[in-house]
Amino acid sequence: MLDHSCQVQRHPLAERGFDCYSTPAVAVEALLRVEKLPRYLWEPAAGRGNIVNVLRKAGHEVLASDLIDYGDPTHHAGRDFLLERKLPPGCECIITNPPFKIVEAFTRHALKLAPPMLVLLLRLAFLESERRCDILEGTGLARVHVFRKRLPMMHRSNWTGPKANSGMAFAFFVWERGYTGPTVVDRISWDR
Repeated sequence: MLDHSCQVQRHPLAERGFDCYSTPAVAVEALLRVEKLPRYLWEPAAGRGNIVNVLRKAGHEVLASDLIDYGDPTHHAGRDFLLERKLPPGCECIITNPPFKIVEAFTRHALKLAPPMLVLLLRLAFLESERRCDILEGTGLARVHVFRKRLPMMHRSNWTGPKANSGMAFAFFVWERGYTGPTVVDRISWDR
C-alpha cells in the first residue's frame, strides 16, 4: 500500500531487461528551449534514439551509442559506456537518460571522462542522499531544470501494457567543467 501511495512502483530487474526507458521527445524539446547545447554531442545510452532524433533534427551532430543493438544503423551498438576511457574526438557534451539501475556509476564515469558539458535526465530525487555528495557537490553541477508537470510515462522497451503518466518527478541535470558557483534550480515546461 505504501509503495502505491508514494508512487514508487518499480518493475523487478528481471522485467526491466536492459533498462531502456525511452525519453519523451517533448522533454528534449523543452531542454533545447532553456539550454544552449554545443554542436557535437555524444548520447552513450541511445536506446531507440529518442534523444538523438530530436537533437539531430535541431541541427546537432550526435554520436549515438549503446550497449544493445536496437537496430538503428546510425547508432554504434555494443559499446559499454562504463568501459569507455576517453571522449570521442570533438565531443563537447555527453547527453543521455542513463540506465536507472546503474545511474550512479554512469554519472561518476561521465564526470571522470570530463566533457565540457554533461546533461543527464534523472529523477529529481537524485538530489537526495549522502552517497552522491561526490557527484553533486563541487563537481560543476550548474543547473537543474525541473519539469513543472510530470513527464509522459517512459515505458520500458517493448512495453505492451497500459500507457500512463509518470509517477516520478524528473529533471535535466547540467554539469559544466570548471563551474564553481551555486547550482541554479529552475522550472521548465514540456507541454508548451
